[in-house]
Amino acid sequence: MLKPALAGLTRVTNTLAIVANVAGTIAVLGLVTILNVDVVARGVFNAPLKGTYEIVQMAVVFIVFLQLADVVRVDRLTRSDGFLLILDRTRPRLTANLRRIINAVSAIFMGLIAYIMFPEFLHMWETQDFFGVPGLFTAPWWPVKLVIASGCALSCVIFVLKVITAQDRPQLIRAPEHDESN
Repeated sequence: MLKPALAGLTRVTNTLAIVANVAGTIAVLGLVTILNVDVVARGVFNAPLKGTYEIVQMAVVFIVFLQLADVVRVDRLTRSDGFLLILDRTRPRLTANLRRIINAVSAIFMGLIAYIMFPEFLHMWETQDFFGVPGLFTAPWWPVKLVIASGCALSCVIFVLKVITAQDRPQLIRAPEHDESN
C-alpha cells in the first residue's frame, strides 16, 4: 500500500516540478525580452523602460525558486560530491546513508523556509504591500513570497521522497558521449 502511494506522490511532485521549471524558463525568456527592449529604448529613444529594475529583481527570484524543485528532482543542485564519490568506491552503503542524511537535512532546511515564507505571503496578500516607485512602477510583494514558499515546499517534498525511497540519483537519458558505463 505504501509503494503505490509513494509512486503516485512521486509522479505528482515530478510533474509539478517540471511545470514549475517550464514557468521558470518562460520567466527567463520574459526577462531577456524586457532587458532587450530596455536597452533598445535607452539607445534609440533615450527613454528607458519603466520598472525594469523592479521586474529584474522579481524575475530573478521567480527563476530561482520556480526551477529549484526540478533541479532537486534531477539531482543537479550544486554541491561538492568529491568526498562521496571517493567514499562510494570502498563504502557504498555508508555513502548511500550519508546521501540520505544530506537529503534529510536539505528537506528540513527547505521546509523551514516554506514554513517561514507562507505567513509572509498571507500577510502580503492581506496588506497588498508593493515595491517600486509609486507613480512610476509598482508591483505587489505577494507573488514573490508565494513563489519562494511553494518552490521550497515542493523541494522539501522531493527531498523527503528521496530519503524515503533511497533514490538519490535518478536514471536520466544521457547522450552517448556522456555514458558513464563505458
